[in-house]
Order: sequence, then structure tokens, then C-alpha cells
Amino acid sequence: MLSDWGVDFDAVNVEGNEEVLAELASLGAPNVPAVALDGKIVHGWQPKDYAALVGVEYDGGEMLSPDELRRRIDRILELAQQALRACPDALLETKPTARERTLRNLGYHVFRISAAFVDSMEDGRYLMEWFKETAPEAMADGAALAEFGGGVRQRLAAWFATAPADLYAKTTETFYGECTIHELLERTTWHAAQHMRQIYHVLEKEQIIPGGIPDPAVLDDLPLPREMW
Repeated sequence: MLSDWGVDFDAVNVEGNEEVLAELASLGAPNVPAVALDGKIVHGWQPKDYAALVGVEYDGGEMLSPDELRRRIDRILELAQQALRACPDALLETKPTARERTLRNLGYHVFRISAAFVDSMEDGRYLMEWFKETAPEAMADGAALAEFGGGVRQRLAAWFATAPADLYAKTTETFYGECTIHELLERTTWHAAQHMRQIYHVLEKEQIIPGGIPDPAVLDDLPLPREMW
């Protein structure tokens, strides 16, 4: 994204780099992604705030409506369930990138960050700790992960069924600052979408699901990172 804006920057891999992690923490960012400039930092995937930090104009378009985001996140989680059911057990224990996260934990993460939206509505806060959770030992295969995902979809559906229309304009506290509930829902939706498409990317490369995501339109108009990983 910074490259697209013509901004020169130094990319830093924080994996296992305690010195860099300590520097991020000193600036108020517990983890990545983050963009820092002259002692200021924007934490989390927040393109609008990145643009303000580096001094460029940002035009990210309008957010999808809450009702459309409701439909999207349910479909995204359904697609994640389908992919994980097709994933061989041995592949689940592999690490698609240099990060320490296995495909099993990536699958769990898709559903956990989605459940975190409901958790935050119930608790009144949005915690970084939820993002760090890993799959319980009992969720040892794709079927178990997909079953967990089904429960998350039910929780979301129940929450949406009772959420008043004016709620989405209200603000809530998150680990990266204050935002509207509409913005948090959008973030949750594209975050789940990003990891769902990563899972399909792996399965496509392994020729388990040739052709990738069966419903790519589910990604349309979401502010996804350009990079796959």
C-alpha cells in the first residue's frame, strides 16, 4: 500500500525480533501490522490513518452497509468451513509462510476473530489477546474447525438479529483505538476474508481445491490488502 502511494519505507520482519517488538511496544503498538514515522505510529490495518500519518490523500471508497457486511461475513465463514473440511490433516500442521502459524491455527483464527466481534459487543472492549489464541488440541482436524466455525456463525446471526439499526454509528473501544461499530464490523469482515482466501490459496496450490475460492465476488469492495500474505 505504501509503495502504491509512492512512499519510501523500510519493511521490518518482527518475527522473533525482540528488539523491534520492544520498540513497537514503546510507541504504543503491541504487535503488527503497524506503520511508524518520526516517533508516531498507527497500529492495525487502518489505511486511512496510514495515509494521514505519511501525508497522502486517502480515498478508500464507502463502506459496505452493515446488512451487506452481515451477509458477507456469514458467506466468508461458510467458505472457510468448506475449505477446512477438504483440508488433509497433515496439511493442517504445515506452515504456509515463514511465520510460526500453522494452517490449523490460521483456520481457527478466521473463526476466532469473527467471534471476537460478538465478544466485544458483549464485553464493551476489543482485546488483542483474542487474536493470539490458537486452536485447542481437541480441534485436531478440519471437521472440528468447521464445526467451531458453525457455532461462530450462529452467534453472529443471533447478534445481528437483535442489533438495532442505529447501533452501528456508535463508537467502541479497541486495542488500536476508538472506532464505530460499523468500522469494526467492516474490519472483522475483511480480516476474516483475507485469511479465508489464504487458506484457499494453499489448497489451490496443493490441487485440493483447483480454481480457488468458489465465490470470489464475496471479496468485492472489501478493503483487503493487495498482498496474499
